[in-house]
Amino acid sequence: MRHRYLRPLLATATLVAATAACGSGADSTAGASKSLTWASTGGQFQEDEKKALQEPFTAKTGTTFANVSPADASQVKAMVAAGRTTWDLANMSWIYAGAYCGQQYEKLDDPALDRGKFPPGTTHDCFVPTYRYANVFSYNADLFKGEQPTKIADFFDVKRFPGKRIVQDYPKSGLLEAALVADGVAPDQVYPLDLERALRKLDTIKSSLVFAPSYGAVQQMMVDRQGSMVLTVTARTIVTSQSGANLKPVWDFTTTDIGALVIPKGSPNKALAQKALAFITEPAQAEAYAKLTGTAPARADVDIDKIGYSDVQKTFNAFLPDRGTLLEQDKPWWIKNTDMVTKRWTSWKVS
Repeated sequence: MRHRYLRPLLATATLVAATAACGSGADSTAGASKSLTWASTGGQFQEDEKKALQEPFTAKTGTTFANVSPADASQVKAMVAAGRTTWDLANMSWIYAGAYCGQQYEKLDDPALDRGKFPPGTTHDCFVPTYRYANVFSYNADLFKGEQPTKIADFFDVKRFPGKRIVQDYPKSGLLEAALVADGVAPDQVYPLDLERALRKLDTIKSSLVFAPSYGAVQQMMVDRQGSMVLTVTARTIVTSQSGANLKPVWDFTTTDIGALVIPKGSPNKALAQKALAFITEPAQAEAYAKLTGTAPARADVDIDKIGYSDVQKTFNAFLPDRGTLLEQDKPWWIKNTDMVTKRWTSWKVS
């Protein structure tokens, strides 16, 4: 089966002091001898960001980085409200930048951030993608020796495929879209989301759903065999498999999304941050980051087939050939409706 890209209409802060490193070849136009504060998720993910994205920019420009974690939207809101923004780049959900563009997050106006480089439906005035990932449906093959899941509807069939389903406690995890498709909605008709229909479908397996508070918890639950199936992001699926869970992906219907670095409003180094962002999305850095994390490059002109993925990374990469139907999560819809969905999601869980 060929890809069918269905496009919609459209934790404790940890500071790592970077060492000043201004070589003679530094690019003065990008701000040699300056430093950017980079907020992200911490852990291996942020280590990969340092290696693939930050270190090459330092080598080119002399710009150093101070790394903090976690990148929390509430902290951005507090910094902006106080008029004391200290972060220059933050790796967090694009929803916040979209919903509060120009208010809590800077609009991106550097011409080097050419939105034509990126797939349709993945950019906004306040963000561009830095990588792409999927919400991968996989199962523990050790628990299904006979018949095995082959389609998204099997996630909702607890009679034929018993066991707990591990999902992140976050409505934009791909679960709502999966529920609708499993309930008979055509993938190209998923948006605008019929939230109540999706929740009614989830009601049919609610007692089998386990809502994990973090990606780390998702991983641990699957490694400990507390669940037979899981729906989680690409990088975490890969790490979970590498940690000992015998996961097998199901390539039927999969939602895709982007990771984004955003610039909090009032960043003391907006111009330099944008130059760093443009550099990060260039092919060499995009390829290096994809190879480390197993995610896909953000740019449409980077040949994914030439990236040296490991075998396990290839296994869980939704953007390689013959991976079923992919649906990019609708950015405008989620930006407009995320508050409503979050409130309804919270009330549904306790009902």
